[in-house]
Amino acid sequence: MAPMASHFPAKFQPLSFILLISLLSFTSSPATANNYGDALRKSILFFEGQRSGKLPPDQRLRWRGDSGLHDGSTAGVDLTGGYYDAGDNIKFGFPMAFTTTMLAWSVIDFGRNMGPELGNALKAVRWGTDYLLKATAIPGVVFVQVGDPYSDHNCWERPEDMDTLRTAYKIDANHPGSDVAGETAAALAAASIVFRSRDPAYSRRLLDRAVKVFDFADRHRGAYSNSLYHWVCPFYCDVNGYQDELLWGAAWLHKASRQRRYREYIVKNEVILRAGDTINEFGWDNKHAGINVLISKEVLMGRANDLKSFQNNADDFICSILPGISHPQVQYSPGGLIFKAGASNMQHVTSLSFLLLAYSNYLSHSNHIVSCGHLSASPSLLKQLAKRQVDYILGDNPLRMSYMVGYGRRYPERIHHRGSSIPSVRAHPAHVSCKEGSRYFLSPNPNPNVLVGAVVGGPNSSDSFPDSRPFFQESEPTTYINAPLVGLLAFFSAHY
Repeated sequence: MAPMASHFPAKFQPLSFILLISLLSFTSSPATANNYGDALRKSILFFEGQRSGKLPPDQRLRWRGDSGLHDGSTAGVDLTGGYYDAGDNIKFGFPMAFTTTMLAWSVIDFGRNMGPELGNALKAVRWGTDYLLKATAIPGVVFVQVGDPYSDHNCWERPEDMDTLRTAYKIDANHPGSDVAGETAAALAAASIVFRSRDPAYSRRLLDRAVKVFDFADRHRGAYSNSLYHWVCPFYCDVNGYQDELLWGAAWLHKASRQRRYREYIVKNEVILRAGDTINEFGWDNKHAGINVLISKEVLMGRANDLKSFQNNADDFICSILPGISHPQVQYSPGGLIFKAGASNMQHVTSLSFLLLAYSNYLSHSNHIVSCGHLSASPSLLKQLAKRQVDYILGDNPLRMSYMVGYGRRYPERIHHRGSSIPSVRAHPAHVSCKEGSRYFLSPNPNPNVLVGAVVGGPNSSDSFPDSRPFFQESEPTTYINAPLVGLLAFFSAHY
């Protein structure tokens, strides 16, 4: 992680200078002011467009209707509700749990900045946890998916019209899935903090379930993609292993319960579960950077010196992601966007930016600055870098396109999303069958239903973007892109 070569002597290379030069070079013309409050409202509204189940009377995206009302019936359980993860009609438990964890973390750290949108953010969290409680209602069992992904992906139809197989898939003692169970425990524990003072009984229920699910995840270790390979791969196949989710779940349970056993678990298993691996990865499959930042708060407050290594890892994460420092896993596009290889790059942008912002706040409260060799990173500079990423998403980029649907003057109109691309049941009450929807998928016309607030996968490494449904890696929105963005927008709406 050596700094990039420069013509300036080392004594003239404080990070503020390098970062300023980087930020200026990222912007092709003067930035326009963004309405972060409006973007925050829309980023939360998006989750209403992803709802499955019986929609409530206060549903605001009115083009959506009830769907998946018999989910779980094939297994004799109620699995209605929850979120569709992206532009398809499957309920994948792994990314849904991560989405819920990040919505909860957004409220925990930035809820005070959400103003009138706090209530809607709480509803978004609860829509996820209500479903996760259903999915974990049977002891020793976690339902991790609803819907046959092959039959679903073979169709292009509205969720309200689904006639594909709604098979329910589960993990248990004989078919372990410590990754998805660990993330589910993390989501329930994080949400218990959110509702601790707002709904104490619900909070206790969430925490009690989190404890049970984590114990199951730890006792029966294994990756769910080994148990359910054919049904979760290549869609949400765990390529990173389950160890990070066990540490992640323990970290959230310690934060929620304050029980010493979880801290002891973290200390005991830090090396075994590879806490220092892939320090700059964070998303539905890899929790390492998130673990280190989350645990570092305790260290920086002087309450957990035995966990100092996690702060060291978090500092290394910061050093690996800064412009002006070379690292093979984190690059920047010519326009200044964080870019990592793989599909749906915006998931990396929002998740890593959230960690930059969260860690900058933890550093501020402890008067700590990250040292990266002869460079140093202050909390204000980390906030500036996170803000730069958010501004890029909202339109401060070479194409002058907002990658949030419904925000700004120009945004993606042909997103890879079934419900958005087919006329709604209100406009077209007749059933649209599996293959009949293909003509809407292939149509050059804009989507008839605006999925307000959806952030798509985004441009490629050269800042170009095809506004076209078939280019799903660029044009498909996901819940786990939006969830970290909620916290970012809350902070910037209150401070800029």
